[in-house]
Amino acid sequence: MSLKRRSRQSPEQVVKKLRDADAMLNAGKDLAAVL
Repeated sequence: MSLKRRSRQSPEQVVKKLRDADAMLNAGKDLAAVL
């Protein structure tokens, strides 16, 4: 992963995606399905 700043997504969008992925993992989905 590069540390370059991405202008496509705001920090809020990134956080939302991470929260959604975390919720899916907690719901029992496996990592491959989340990614």
